[in-house]
Amino acid sequence: MILKFAWRYFRAKKSANAINIIAWVTTAVIAFATCCQILVLSVFNGFEDLVKSLYTTFYSDIKISPASGKTFFLSGQKINELKNLSYISKISAIAEEKALLRNGENQTVIYLKGVDSNYNFISHLSEKITRGTYETGDTDKPLMIMGSGIQNATGISLNPLFNTDPIIVILPKNNVQSSDPLESLSEGLIQPAGVFSVQQDFDNQFAITNIGFVKQQLGFKDDEYSSLSISLKNGIKPESVKADLQKILGNRYLVQTKYEQNANLYSTMQLEKWAIFAVLTLILIVAAFNMISSLTMLVLEKKRDISILSAMGASQNLIRKIFLSEGILLGVIGGGIGICLAAIICILQLNFHLIPMQGGSFLIDYFPVKMLWTDFVLVAITAISISILAAIFPAYSASKNN
Repeated sequence: MILKFAWRYFRAKKSANAINIIAWVTTAVIAFATCCQILVLSVFNGFEDLVKSLYTTFYSDIKISPASGKTFFLSGQKINELKNLSYISKISAIAEEKALLRNGENQTVIYLKGVDSNYNFISHLSEKITRGTYETGDTDKPLMIMGSGIQNATGISLNPLFNTDPIIVILPKNNVQSSDPLESLSEGLIQPAGVFSVQQDFDNQFAITNIGFVKQQLGFKDDEYSSLSISLKNGIKPESVKADLQKILGNRYLVQTKYEQNANLYSTMQLEKWAIFAVLTLILIVAAFNMISSLTMLVLEKKRDISILSAMGASQNLIRKIFLSEGILLGVIGGGIGICLAAIICILQLNFHLIPMQGGSFLIDYFPVKMLWTDFVLVAITAISISILAAIFPAYSASKNN
């Protein structure tokens, strides 16, 4: 009965057109704000998924690194023990260091990662190769896959019509004590095999080669590594196994999840997402003031109806609920229209890529979108909550009318 009263008051023609206009303006503003909130959250979800997919190449599910220093020692027996854990899919040992890459007169500083045969199963870097092939060679004949930015900086050619000369790579030796600085450096030759394109930061810094070659140049011992990259089996969350791995390895090792390896990026993305959500919520709050005006004018117009209801035995609580339901109705109608409109736009964007990105310098040329049911619930609760708060004062005033 309460909702029936609220619906009749919403549909009924008012004596003053201003009440109708304010009511519909309020509904439109709520619809606009909720639509924008869903769209913003969905676009941020799409960008977050895109960034995570890009960073997966260089940030594995779990990374094991030394708690202090640049290297750690881990025996083959211990690595096999980790491989036999039920939740681990693949483990790749890595030797990594800054290096100077020189091609004739061109040179640049890079991060040279020496990896084993399992690395591609974890990073899927072979899927990002734009020229050449994914090959790392062996200790004696190392091959290198480099980022497209490194290729541009050094002018390395992979044209099969021309013979590509080996590239000079200079690395610092590990644990060398000498007054001659040249003795602390090692110089080796490496043959370029392929070029990858992932993301500008990675393309300008990283090159991949054989772990045996890098360990030899750095002077690493057989069981000495810079880090271990671990991929987990499907359905296993890194956070759920981190503590177990830390317990197995001990405090000398640092165990990090994918989020912890790049916490600044993910936290910044989340901060931007919720900051914009908060700004759009202010639009709903502005709509709430319109709602207060509309409901207050409605209470004044329905003074006679309130008197009749009171004479028929309606309690103050019942009258309060009627006008409170009127505010909720405005919020539900406006929020429902906005959420449905946002869902339609998101579906069209997913299927037809209607809204392009400007500049054309990103990996995709349209705004990515990912809809989450939790976002829809959050926006709906926000709209209804603000509507209830806005309706409290007019509803209370109506219940006090004699």
